[in-house]
Amino acid sequence: MMNNHIPDQLALYRGHSHKIKDGVTIRVPTLEEICVYGEAAYYSMVYTLCSVGIDLCWQLEEAGIPFDEITDYELFYSVLRTYYGTEQTAILFGETLNFKEMTLCKKENGEICLEQQIRNDRGETRIITIDEHDYEEIAAYLRAMHNLKRNDAVAGTKSCRMAFIEDAKAAHEAQKLTPRKSYLLPLISTMVNYDGFKRNDQTVWDMNLFAFMDSIRRIDKIRNSNLLLQSGYSGFGVDLKKVNKEELNYLGELN
Repeated sequence: MMNNHIPDQLALYRGHSHKIKDGVTIRVPTLEEICVYGEAAYYSMVYTLCSVGIDLCWQLEEAGIPFDEITDYELFYSVLRTYYGTEQTAILFGETLNFKEMTLCKKENGEICLEQQIRNDRGETRIITIDEHDYEEIAAYLRAMHNLKRNDAVAGTKSCRMAFIEDAKAAHEAQKLTPRKSYLLPLISTMVNYDGFKRNDQTVWDMNLFAFMDSIRRIDKIRNSNLLLQSGYSGFGVDLKKVNKEELNYLGELN
């Protein structure tokens, strides 16, 4: 992990597990593992673990917790992590870590952290801890893996706060009435039927999630670049001098 919690994207693309600290490692699941786990449950867990106050504004307000005052870490250790034990999180964190069973404690400097005691077959005990810095790294890595952005919206006024709460509650109620659809199915179906993709409907399942999502964005960038170049060189399309050079460079970084 580099500065500011920016992941090593090459290692992430390769599917290597990322060690936060002793006892806390994040792995990159394959499409097959997500399918077996349950796509809806998987993404619900990821979104929950990465949530910030404004993502849960109406739920927190109804519980008497000001959504714009609670920090990301406070939300995690007091609410979010209590939903997930090893059975739910093993796909990401392995068979040892158990958020639900961790206990709150204070360091000598007064900082709150989470502790879990692990006993091996020889009866020896070790302690796994997660502090605020660790959680920030976990959230950053999960967001990078799933191409998520932190919700940085700010409720600057009382009326704005109420609007956020009312809109979020309405969206939640509407979602409950909407038939659930697969997010990954149309992406997988499209890619295995696209000439530029090197996997088929059997081998695609072995791809790790990050590499698969990267392929989607890369193929789209290559296709858009080729279309712009063809249009520009035809003499009847776009003026390539007015096109951002990055749009023509299909080897460039993905947004």
